[in-house]
Formats: sequence, C-alpha cells, structure tokens
Amino acid sequence: MGCDGGTIPKRHELVKGPKKVEKVDKNAELAAKWKYCALSQEKLRRPIVSCELGRLYNKDAIIEYLLDKTAERPNADAVAHIRGIKDIKELGLTDNPEWQGERRNTKGDRYEDIHCGMFICPVVGLEMNGKHRFCYLQTCGCAFSDRALKEVKTEICHKCGDPFHDEDIVVLNGTKEEVEKLREKMEERRAKAKTKKSKKSKVAEQSVSTPSESKDDTQSPQVDVAGSSSLQNGGESSQSAVAGPSGSSSSSKGSKSSTSFATKRSIQDMNEKSEAFKSLFTTHSSAKRTKDQTSNWVTHTPYHF
Repeated sequence: MGCDGGTIPKRHELVKGPKKVEKVDKNAELAAKWKYCALSQEKLRRPIVSCELGRLYNKDAIIEYLLDKTAERPNADAVAHIRGIKDIKELGLTDNPEWQGERRNTKGDRYEDIHCGMFICPVVGLEMNGKHRFCYLQTCGCAFSDRALKEVKTEICHKCGDPFHDEDIVVLNGTKEEVEKLREKMEERRAKAKTKKSKKSKVAEQSVSTPSESKDDTQSPQVDVAGSSSLQNGGESSQSAVAGPSGSSSSSKGSKSSTSFATKRSIQDMNEKSEAFKSLFTTHSSAKRTKDQTSNWVTHTPYHF
C-alpha cells in the first residue's frame, strides 16, 4: 500500500475536501484600478481621462479605440459605453510631491510604500490610492477627495473656480452600486439630449416651412388685387376696343414719337457744336445737292468709270 520507509500520511493528503475560494489581494486590486488604465492595462500617464462611470484611462488608448473599434482588445467591455471623445473628460490632477516615480527603489535597500499615490487632493492632501474616496467634476475635470467636498461646501470648484452642481459630481472607481447609479444618470442625460435634438430639428423644419407659406400668402392677395383691377378696368378696355384700331394706332404712334423725340436729337440742332464738326455729317446743308447737280439715271456697269 506504499508508505515504505516509515512515512505516515496525513488526513489532507488522503481525503480531498472542498476547494478554497481564492481571495484577490486587495492591494493588487487597488493598484490595478488606480495606477493602470482600465482599457490597455498600461500604467497611467498624463493626459488621464475618465468616463461618466468614473473609470480611469489613458487618453491615447481611448483615441486608438475610437479610431478602430473593430480591433480585438481584452477589456473592450469597459469602454462599450463610450461613443466619442465627448463622453470622456480630461482630469485636472494634482501631483504628489512624495511620489518619486518608478525608479525610486532601484537598489532594493529601502522600504517601498505600495500605497503611495501619484496624485493627491489639492484641498485636504489625501493620496489618491484607493483608500480614500475621490470624485471629479464634469464641468471642469478637477479631481478632489470626497472629504474635501463635504468639509468645504461650496458651489464653486476649489481649484479653478468654475461653478458646478451636485449632478456634476462623478465618483472615481466607485462600488458596483455607485456605478449602477452613474449608469442610470448617464442614460437619463443621453435621453434628454436626444429629446432636445429632436425638438431643435422640429423647430428648424417649422422655421424653414413658415417663410414659404408666408410667401404664398403674400402672393395670393396680389393675384386677387390684379383680378379686381382687371374687372374694374374692364369697361375702359372695352371702350378702347370699341374706339377701333385707329385710336390704338394713333396712341401707339404718339407714344413712339414721344419716346424717340425724348431719346434722339439731331446734331445740327446742337448749338454747342461748331460748324466744322457739323459739316462732317451728311445732315449738314453742304452735303445736300441741288436738282441741277443730281442726275436722272446712273449706270452701274463695270465699264463705267
């Protein structure tokens, strides 16, 4: 049966009990949320952005995702709600003076604080390492600790001075319940934006249609006025028709003569012109021939020179 050499087996080696659930290291979980990008799993580096659900990303990774959404990525579900660059906000973070970077302990002869964060709260000074709750404002993107917002209650940003409301506060890396609430707010906000766009489009269509209708309305009375005027002047037109074509011809001749007299003027009648200038034209008296100078007939044969 084995056990040669005086070995004594223990109970856990012979009896297999239920498997123990592996517990996730809290420190590793916090580091993955607060020090690494939620999409590319690379270390966070400026510029850092956040979505409406409070997750942290590198801006370069988000831009690459938006440019090519067909590429396979391990954490594509984390950015499925991001439709464009307007759905993210660049964060205004405050650097931690105690953060010395990645090469702070190259020799390994000193204590390395795992919980040391790259950024801190500009009001209270708490480190953004996951132990303290942090928020950011959607209006300006400045990030603060929740303690700072509770202790110093104002409607103006502590860092840049822009006004904000309670609806503009987004929790960074919140719990599941907080993420669900943020998701509901996001859906409500997008639904309101859609209704506003539809209303604006309807108003634009109405504004485009109303000028055409007004033009039609203005043209119709003109037609009516023209018809009425024609009816009123019907008697006069009939009278002129009865008068005969002679009256119409005489009126047309008179109008033509008046227009020609007003437009045309003989050069010989111009007193301001000299006689030398007038003699250049055939209408001058010197150009006219008498009866003795004119012949009765003229031959146009080629033998006549």
